[in-house]
Amino acid sequence: MKTYWNTQNGLNQLSEWQENCWIQLTCPTEDEQHELEKQFGIPDYFISDISDTDERARYEYDDGWMLIILRIPYVKEIRSRTPYTTVPLGIIHKRNVTITVCYYETNMMIDFVSYQQKRAVGFTDHVDMIFRLFYSSAVWYLKRLKQINSLIDKAKRNLDRDVNNESLIGLSRLQDSLTYFQTSIRGNETLLSKLKFKLQIDELDADLIEDVSIEMTQARETTSIYSDILESTMDTYSSIINNNMNTVMRTLTSVSILMMFPTLIASLFGMNLVNGLEDHPLGFPFALVLSVGVSAFAWWLLHRKGLV
Repeated sequence: MKTYWNTQNGLNQLSEWQENCWIQLTCPTEDEQHELEKQFGIPDYFISDISDTDERARYEYDDGWMLIILRIPYVKEIRSRTPYTTVPLGIIHKRNVTITVCYYETNMMIDFVSYQQKRAVGFTDHVDMIFRLFYSSAVWYLKRLKQINSLIDKAKRNLDRDVNNESLIGLSRLQDSLTYFQTSIRGNETLLSKLKFKLQIDELDADLIEDVSIEMTQARETTSIYSDILESTMDTYSSIINNNMNTVMRTLTSVSILMMFPTLIASLFGMNLVNGLEDHPLGFPFALVLSVGVSAFAWWLLHRKGLV
């Protein structure tokens, strides 16, 4: 979907392209992609690079065109191994043309447009817009991290009641999400530090960059904290599972030992050999009492050592 925005006095949607407007391309089709490349002469590999889900955060110049790829948070609506992940957002600029391309419809971009419309100020230039996108991504990382933290707390409460595979798998998937977040935020921070010296910034841009740096640092540190907490939680429950397994195995071993003595005595007296009790009227009661007595003595020894 292709949308034209006038960015001078707030965001106002346009019916066609005008100079210095913002072209927002979301989930573009091949026709829309080829149309933009043909209309503005964009290097063909720019948009194809943005379509790569694993593309890292970076910037590039080619024939006067500038490409910036920013990693932004994304929540998969369908059931997935990693419900929270990151996707590339491409920013393409040359003189009076500014284009953003994202192959996913994200809440961040919807909120970004809505917020800028409420501000009713617009962007001073493309540099201001770029750094506001950086700021919005950092804010949304923090929002998603709060949601992940809530899911971690919920899974921990479930595990406190019953250690089950579903909750443990859920924690493992959240750990994968935090790994994606941490890597993407670090990439964005590195990209931001490079762009500060590549773009022409003024005093207002410098203040905005400082705010972006603060938010990104907070997002990175929060991700690191949650990742450490989650790793510690997984280790704790792994130790609990191992301890429970050891307790079960110890109990089963003790029961096997206790059952071994009656079986041994019954086997000895049940052999087809002369033992002096085969014709005695109290032979069976004697073997029965002996089995119970030996088992009781074994149970007393195991109980004394805390094994049963």
